[in-house]
Amino acid sequence: MARNIRVAIIGAGLGGLAAACALRQHGIEVAVYERAPQLGEVGAGIQLAPNAIKVLRALGIEQKLLPLASEPANYVSLAWNDARLRYREPMKGPYAAQFGAPYLMAHRADLHRLLCELLPEGSVRLDARCTGVTSAGGVAAAQFADGSQVEADVIVGADGINSTVRECLFGLQPVRFTQQMAWRCIVPIECVPAHVGIGRDEYVGWIGPEGHVICYPIRGGALYNIFAGHVTDEWVEESWVAPSSVHELLAGYRGWNPALLEMLGQVTDCYKWGIRDRDPLPRWTEGAVTLLGDAAHPMMPTLAQGAAISLEDGFALARHLSRHRSNPLQGLEAYEAERRPRASRVVLQAREQFQNNRKNPAPPPLPREWIFSHDATVDSVSAG
Repeated sequence: MARNIRVAIIGAGLGGLAAACALRQHGIEVAVYERAPQLGEVGAGIQLAPNAIKVLRALGIEQKLLPLASEPANYVSLAWNDARLRYREPMKGPYAAQFGAPYLMAHRADLHRLLCELLPEGSVRLDARCTGVTSAGGVAAAQFADGSQVEADVIVGADGINSTVRECLFGLQPVRFTQQMAWRCIVPIECVPAHVGIGRDEYVGWIGPEGHVICYPIRGGALYNIFAGHVTDEWVEESWVAPSSVHELLAGYRGWNPALLEMLGQVTDCYKWGIRDRDPLPRWTEGAVTLLGDAAHPMMPTLAQGAAISLEDGFALARHLSRHRSNPLQGLEAYEAERRPRASRVVLQAREQFQNNRKNPAPPPLPREWIFSHDATVDSVSAG
């Protein structure tokens, strides 16, 4: 019987926690190291497409998430100025039937908490800022700002777009400012402008040549999440918690539909950040160290797949390491071979979709069926 292996995960975001939960399902020893002084998830709403729900189902938290989430009835696209209906596509029912799981909307903090609850107390070490990683002789080590060090058979860099682990493996990688910034905010569901034909149970996208506003219900339909993307050449801080103001938000959509502006005027707290991504990496792994989630493939939010692909990464990593317990390096090789082509393809399609959204008139969305139908929990999945 192969010995058990030890895995250290740098970063306690959604991808890192999903990987930790999946590894524990396989009986693999895992510890998570998070630089923040406390656990939590910033941001607001999160879209969980069917490919993400399949992972959450396999982890055993889909049913716990359902009362906290919302399943939109339709996917609605409106013109930015006159609220003209561009198209309405049924979601609730058809998506689950076609792709094997529903498309849900939730609060990021709710999902983060559910993942944390799957891990035993003490699994996550807080205030642990990783300063470097090394790999030699089939063993990896991570160093931390307080002078401590941990060794493991595998170290996973799940430490986000500004990944220290990635920089240690492959050096500085150029970041690409996407000429887009965004505001995140939430309003009570009563603020939805029903008089322009929007249902409070619908996913709505207001599409304009210089931006888009994506809205959907969360928290069981009590709240309405708003993602307001705006095209700009001005560099904006990448932090999700950079404060903004309603005045600044409204200025970004001057001339847009009055009903939308009325809703945005109901916002009390909003945050802004600059959207960045990176070109797909030619490899994710060096020795016994690999990357996961935004550390490996930061992408534009145009397809709302950043978290979903990270969840897929975490589950697939655990599956391959479990299969190759006697040779973790072989497990990492199989993990990258499965995940890197798919993640890279999503990164590039997210960019292309962003450019399409700026066209006037904007064409229908690029095909996403190949994304939604994927099941990363199945052993013999394809990489595409």
